[in-house]
Amino acid sequence: MQLPRISIAKPRWSLRYLLTTSRHFSSISKSKVNNHYLDKEREDFLPWLETKAGIEVSSKLYIGKSQFGRSLFASKSIQTGDCILRVPYSAVMKLGVLQSLPSSFWLIRKLASRNPSGPLISAAFLNLAKCIARYSGAKVLEHFPQISRSITFQDFMHAYALVKSRAWGSTKGVSLIPFADFLNHDGFSEAVVLNDEDKQVSEVAADRNYAPHEEVLIRYGKFSNATLLLDFGFSLPYNIHEQVEIQINIPDHDTLREMKFEILRLHHIPATKDDNGFNSSWDSFLIKEVRSAGGKGKGLPQSLRAFARVLCCTSHQDLNDLVLEAAQTDGRLARRALENSSREIQAHEILLSRINQVIEEYSASIKLLESSTSLSICKRFALRRQMALDLLTGELRVLKSASAWLKNYCTSLLQQTPQTTISSANSDHVSVQE
Repeated sequence: MQLPRISIAKPRWSLRYLLTTSRHFSSISKSKVNNHYLDKEREDFLPWLETKAGIEVSSKLYIGKSQFGRSLFASKSIQTGDCILRVPYSAVMKLGVLQSLPSSFWLIRKLASRNPSGPLISAAFLNLAKCIARYSGAKVLEHFPQISRSITFQDFMHAYALVKSRAWGSTKGVSLIPFADFLNHDGFSEAVVLNDEDKQVSEVAADRNYAPHEEVLIRYGKFSNATLLLDFGFSLPYNIHEQVEIQINIPDHDTLREMKFEILRLHHIPATKDDNGFNSSWDSFLIKEVRSAGGKGKGLPQSLRAFARVLCCTSHQDLNDLVLEAAQTDGRLARRALENSSREIQAHEILLSRINQVIEEYSASIKLLESSTSLSICKRFALRRQMALDLLTGELRVLKSASAWLKNYCTSLLQQTPQTTISSANSDHVSVQE
């Protein structure tokens, strides 16, 4: 029996231009029944779409307005598992391959001056460069010669962002799914847009019960605030999918620096890839929240701990021992705890020191943002500042969880290690520069 071919449709992300209000913005984990009304301007959209599609798209939803802009609401009671939306492929608009979009100049400028974490800024500049290149080519505008002269670069960014942030990616490419693009995001939701290749439809099933007139939410993906900010133009006050990228390198004064580089290269330490698919340098690592200080450290990548173990080696023999161990096991370098517990402590203290340094930088940035309050501040700037705070406080939470776990791990090992061994190890301690 052949299984149905069903895949999750992923938002083909790009920044929703931050100078406009994002209708995908939802900072709540539970839908609101109040503070909404029917969108009269879009009342005829669903009947028109169903006429075009030739099937009923939805009998359970209507377009309304909430505090976050347009969204979809339950027109009747919805039960968990109900199919609430079904759009045939015939009504889907294929877009082909689209380039990433620019971030807001404000976001780049503010994060560059106040955010100690650079990956988001780098991604923003990369997106901006791609958009400039695409605009310079003017291939899109060639199809509209009558209006191309009146379109500015800012107009182009805005319009392109509106389209891109509503596009969904699948194995078949990128497309616009009408009506589905009115759904707002909730990171706690288990509902997603699914592509059924056999039925040739995109559909959404409810992940919980909804009362009439309650806003219906889905999850765009397990995205951090950095991704939500860069790609959609909003953030969540508490994001369960938060993560932070840190960079740690081999000091220039390390006499074994070249050998360590070569060993890491030969063992293919993977480069970090974020939600957007951007590759970071090999000495950058993504950390997720460590849920338990006494647990196994899930959230701290093994590659980061392996890097620290290589970093604390002080002799050729230490490095050769790691290479030999990898060859005799699963081939992965320094993925097991070092037999010398004092060295193991030292490796993790290096990480602890680096993360605590980043924590101090984040704390200073948050304090600076919080101090910039003024009664005369405009609503738009206040919203942007709040998004920056959401980003920084979320990443700070992740960093503090990693710090707590590393401190607990080192303390536990320290209690099991003779003091004479520790003193000997500290005599050739390896320092890490930023």
